[in-house]
Amino acid sequence: MTKKKHKKIRKVIFPVGGLGTRFLPATKSMPKEMLPVVDKPLIHYAFEEAHAAGIEEFIFVTGRNKGAIADHFDYSYELQDILSNKNKKRELKVTTEWIPEAGNIIFTRQRQPLGLGHAVWCARNLIGDEPFAVILADDLVLSKKACLKQMVEQYEDCGGNILGVMDIPKSDTEKYGIVDIDSKFSNSDAKLVKARGLVEKPAPEKAPSTLSIIGRYILQPEVMDILAKQKAGAGGEIQLTDAIATMIGRSDVFGYRYDGVRYDCGGLTGFVAANVAFALEREDVRGRLINQLVGVFDRAGVK
Repeated sequence: MTKKKHKKIRKVIFPVGGLGTRFLPATKSMPKEMLPVVDKPLIHYAFEEAHAAGIEEFIFVTGRNKGAIADHFDYSYELQDILSNKNKKRELKVTTEWIPEAGNIIFTRQRQPLGLGHAVWCARNLIGDEPFAVILADDLVLSKKACLKQMVEQYEDCGGNILGVMDIPKSDTEKYGIVDIDSKFSNSDAKLVKARGLVEKPAPEKAPSTLSIIGRYILQPEVMDILAKQKAGAGGEIQLTDAIATMIGRSDVFGYRYDGVRYDCGGLTGFVAANVAFALEREDVRGRLINQLVGVFDRAGVK
């Protein structure tokens, strides 16, 4: 049997309009997506992940005071000139070599912070009739193969809509969108599960499972039509999870257990943990960092 060919995932949406209030005062004048993990901002990791997955067009849905993100993906002629004159070849390379071709990056504005679903909908005219990916930059995944690349490869096999998912403690279900697993399709512990429903931030006693959605999505363009009519849900916001749930029955929705470790960089502890984890992956940093962490733990009385 010939495998069905699904339309290629060429576009990604980065919703980057949030205020980052959990990181005040650092985010008073700096976008939270520009907070550095080791020596790269969060949004840079998201861009690299999308690029590794074969994405060709990068769509940023921004808000006010987000100009630093656009600047990051542009040339800095003064800096480049200084680095060139000082023969700083390594620094010049890491500053410029990854910048995409002109026209491959697009910025649009979410005028009001009405929720993730609304942010995605703001990019509707840039998506057209193509399936697309969504990456939330503050969900940082440490993995050998880029998380979105894993999902794209799975999409090429099954099509439909694919959500990156992870298992969480039952007590945490009220923080996430939760998958109601279709047991007729697969076992609940399978790598790929089919959803028969999605519930946004259910109380633990009402959660249909402990499989939560993280900030990685591959979606069919029909979700935009649903978002156009979507009413506010949990938190008084237009929830992307609710719109995807409406698609179930019209289009397959799958949860995919990716390989890797997810760090919630939208919170302080997850952000600090991500810095340590990603630094330990660097051979030029690992040894010295371990020595310093041992000292830190000793002084804090941690064994």
